[in-house]
Amino acid sequence: MADIILGIESSCDDTSAAVLRDGVLLSNVIASQQVHKDFGGVVPELASRAHELNIVPVVSEALRKAGVKPEDLTAVAFTRGPGLLGSLLVGTSFAKALSLSLDIPMVMVNHLQGHILANFVRQPDKPVDEPEFPYLCLLVSGGNSQIVRVNSPLEYEILGQTIDDAVGEAFDKCSKMLGLGYPGGPVIDRLAKLGNPDRFHFAKPNIPGLDYSFSGIKTSLLYFVRDEMAKDPDFLEKNKEDLCASFQKTLIDILMGKLIRAAKETKIRQVTIGGGVSANSGLRERIVAEGKKRGWKTFLPEFKFTTDNAAMIAVAGWFRYRAGERTPLDVAPVSRMADY
Repeated sequence: MADIILGIESSCDDTSAAVLRDGVLLSNVIASQQVHKDFGGVVPELASRAHELNIVPVVSEALRKAGVKPEDLTAVAFTRGPGLLGSLLVGTSFAKALSLSLDIPMVMVNHLQGHILANFVRQPDKPVDEPEFPYLCLLVSGGNSQIVRVNSPLEYEILGQTIDDAVGEAFDKCSKMLGLGYPGGPVIDRLAKLGNPDRFHFAKPNIPGLDYSFSGIKTSLLYFVRDEMAKDPDFLEKNKEDLCASFQKTLIDILMGKLIRAAKETKIRQVTIGGGVSANSGLRERIVAEGKKRGWKTFLPEFKFTTDNAAMIAVAGWFRYRAGERTPLDVAPVSRMADY
C-alpha cells in the first residue's frame, strides 16, 4: 500500500500544503502574503491571521491537484519550528485536527531540515539527481546561515553558523537602508546584475573556525553610503547598481570562503545549498564555478523549492515516517529548535 503524506508548512508568511506518494510529489500549493511589503518586513500578528484564512483552502487545493481524498492519507507532516510562533500554531493545530479526524499519525519536521532535503523532492516523469551521504549543505535564509554536514536524512552536524545576523537578514536590512523595498534579496540580486561587483569594497569579518558574522558588513555599508551622500546627495541613485553588485559579491565571498574551508577539512565533495537565499543567482553561479574548480559535485534545488514550501516538509516527513517516527498530539510548536 502506498504511503501518501500530506505536508504542511506555516513557519513564516507562506501557507503551503503538498502531497507526496511514496516519495513522489503530486502537488505543492503556496499562498503568499502581500500585506507585509507595506511594513518592510513580516508582521507576526498579520501573518498568523492570514494563515488562519489560507490553511483550509490551501490544503483542499493540494488534495484536489493530487487527486487524493483525505481518507487516502497515510500521515500528516508539519513544521513544528523554528519560525513565528503564531504562524506555527496554525499549521500545528490543523495537523492535530486532521490527525484526530482521520485517525492517522502526525510527523513533526524541523523547518531547516526541510530546506536541507529540498534536493530530494522527486517529481513525476522528471529525473532527479540526489546527493550522496555524507554531503555538505550551505543553508542560507532570512533567519539562518549554517554549514551542515548531512550524514543521513535523520543525522546532521552543524559545522559552522552565524554568530549574529543571518545572510538573508543582511540582504533585507541593507535593501531597506538603500530604500529598495522588501524583500531585499530579489531586488538586490536583480540590480546586482546591472552593476560592477568590484567597484566598492566593504569590510569582511575575521571570525575563527567555520562560523559566520554579517552584522559588520551592514555597518560598513551604512557608514560608506552616509559619508558619500554627504559629498553628493545623489550618490545613492547614481550608484545603486554598483552598490548592490559590490555588496552582494562581499556576502557571497564570505559564504563561499567558509564553505570552501569546510570542504577541505571534511574532504567531502558532495555540496548543496538550501534556504531562501539559495535562489540568489550570484550565489548559484559562484557555487557551480567553485564546484568545477575544486572537483565538487554540486546540487542546486529548483527555484520553486528554495523558498518556504510544503514539498520539502513532506519529503522530510516521509523520511521520518519511514524511520518509524511518530509525534504525539500534545506536541507544541516552538519558535526555536536546539538541533535537527
